[in-house]
Amino acid sequence: MGACATALPLEGSSGALNSMTSSGETMMAGRRVLLAEDEFIVVCDMIGTFEACGAEVVGPASSVAEALSLVEATEDLDGAVLDINLQGEMVYPVADALKLRGVPFVFATGYDRSVIREDYLDVPRCEKPVDMRLIVTALFHELDRPEE
Repeated sequence: MGACATALPLEGSSGALNSMTSSGETMMAGRRVLLAEDEFIVVCDMIGTFEACGAEVVGPASSVAEALSLVEATEDLDGAVLDINLQGEMVYPVADALKLRGVPFVFATGYDRSVIREDYLDVPRCEKPVDMRLIVTALFHELDRPEE
């Protein structure tokens, strides 16, 4: 099982996924999250995990073009999970569009750090296979990070 490379602590912080309120909502309640992933089994797992955490899933997008369309069409996008390679195309145009809008995101990928474009080395990267809860936690930390 892979892990997430991030400067922020993932396990045990803020109660992470165990921080359910009495109404059953979690830290992702009401957050709109774009999922850009082209592997069916992985995206099904992501959808289930994010929805269980209270997020509204946008997509999923299985191509760069589809992800860009969703970014453009979704006004209140809170965050995103991006696979680095979508059907043979690198996801950086989507990352650029999200960055331009100030939307935080994490990478969920089988690629190692050497493939990450230099201007995105500070973005948390979760290596597949990874526990989906770690992806949710990594994105939550990005959403919760104070703006610079």
